[in-house]
Amino acid sequence: PILSYQVRLQTQPKPQPGQPPLYSGTFDCFRKTLVGEGVRGLYRGMAAPIIGVTPMFAVCFFGFGLGKKLQQRKPDDVLTYPQLFAAGMLSGVFTTVIMAPGERIKCLLQIQAATGETKYSGSLDCAKQLYREAGIRGIYKGTVLTLMRDVPASGMYFMTYEWLKIKSVSELSVPRILFAGGLAGIFNWAVAIPPDVLKSRFQTAPPGKYANGFRDVLRELIREEGVASLYKGFTAVMIRAFPANAACFLGFEVAMKFLNWIAPGL
Repeated sequence: PILSYQVRLQTQPKPQPGQPPLYSGTFDCFRKTLVGEGVRGLYRGMAAPIIGVTPMFAVCFFGFGLGKKLQQRKPDDVLTYPQLFAAGMLSGVFTTVIMAPGERIKCLLQIQAATGETKYSGSLDCAKQLYREAGIRGIYKGTVLTLMRDVPASGMYFMTYEWLKIKSVSELSVPRILFAGGLAGIFNWAVAIPPDVLKSRFQTAPPGKYANGFRDVLRELIREEGVASLYKGFTAVMIRAFPANAACFLGFEVAMKFLNWIAPGL
């Protein structure tokens, strides 16, 4: 549900002079969403991201592994941190193919719920209407901004994890994995938040509003709300970042140990 607050905070309109903002912060957004829409409102638009989350993480870790292999002359070569960053960036390219449509649908459904509109009945209906109106381009609107978010953020994500875990996987304890994974998530989002704000604005804008893409979004946002607006939703993101990514890397390390156990030469 924290993803829902993040999008609502990032896309809320600038208040009129003398008027308070729609949401004063993360917890105010949570309270108003819960009161106005019930528990279901906290999960609005999450069907598309949930469907894509398993293949997304599979592709993410595959991309990172491929990025490492492409830079290694021998399988046991130790990569430098810039090389790990580059391998992580490749994983961001891979995941964008899966992430972009889900992000577009999620943002539209959450904004619809916040404004009280009923244009889309759900994720599938949203995808159908987007395709009917603009073809595949409508579904993938915001792909460049998704790349701008995920490529450097994924580089930071994996580089930070590899830096923090220090020892080999066989010597890692669960607390060490959780700590390294959680901090990797925080560093990931520290890089990702500004382009994520721009992406959310662009993906939920009416057709033709931003003719020059993210440059128009950036100019408008800074002109009207200042540089600090690029970090809208920061609290919501950081509340989720540590536990979600700690669990993600723990699951990855456990899965890798299990696979190495049942198929050592795989």
